[in-house]
Amino acid sequence: MTHEVTNQGHDRDLLAAMAMRAKAVLKRDDLHILADKGYFSGREILACHQAQIIATVPRSDTSGARLKGHFVKADFAYEPDADVYRCPAGQALPYRTTTEQQGLQMRRYWRGGCPRCEIKRRCTTGSERRVSRWEHEHLVEASDARRRSADAPMRVRRSTVEHPFGTIKAWTGPCHFLTKRFQGVGTEMALNVLAYNIKRMISLLGMPGLTAAIQR
Repeated sequence: MTHEVTNQGHDRDLLAAMAMRAKAVLKRDDLHILADKGYFSGREILACHQAQIIATVPRSDTSGARLKGHFVKADFAYEPDADVYRCPAGQALPYRTTTEQQGLQMRRYWRGGCPRCEIKRRCTTGSERRVSRWEHEHLVEASDARRRSADAPMRVRRSTVEHPFGTIKAWTGPCHFLTKRFQGVGTEMALNVLAYNIKRMISLLGMPGLTAAIQR
C-alpha cells in the first residue's frame, strides 16, 4: 500500500501523483484507479490519462443553483456530432468562441433566443445562458460515467479501500499522531500501514499462508 503524509487541506491535486506511485509499486503498464469526489480535478484526470492510467472519479458539484430550483450545467446535454449543447428547453446552444480560464482552454456555447424562453428565470439572470466546455471535457465525462456503469466499480471501492481508512483511524484514536514534523509523522504512518497490511493478510490468508507467500 503506497501512501503519503501531507498537511495540505484538500486532495484535488494529489490524484495523479499517488496514481503514478501506485503504478510503480504494482509494476503495472496500465492501471485503473478509483477515488472519491474530494480528488476531482480535470487537470489530474488528464495527467492520469497521459500516464496511461484510467481514473474513475465522481464529478464534484460545488454550485448551490440546483437547491434554488435553477438549472446547472449537468442539465445541458452535449451532442458531440453537432458540437452543440442541448438546453432543458430543447434548444441547441452552438459553439461561439474559445477563452482561457486559469490556464485552461474553454469552449463557449450560447444562443440568442434565451430572452423569449418561458423557463429563462430558472436558467440565467443574464441576457443568455452560456455553457463552457474544457477542451478535455470528454475525459472528465468518461471518468464520471464509469462510476455509473453496470459493474459499478465504486461499490467495490467502498468495500475495500474504505476499510483501511476506518481501521487505521480506529487504531490511532482521536489523537491520530503521537509524533511531530513530517519525518516523524511519516514514519508513524508507515508503521501503521505496515501493521494494517500484516494483520489484513493474516486475516485473509492465515499465518501459514502469509509465511508461505513471504518465502516465495
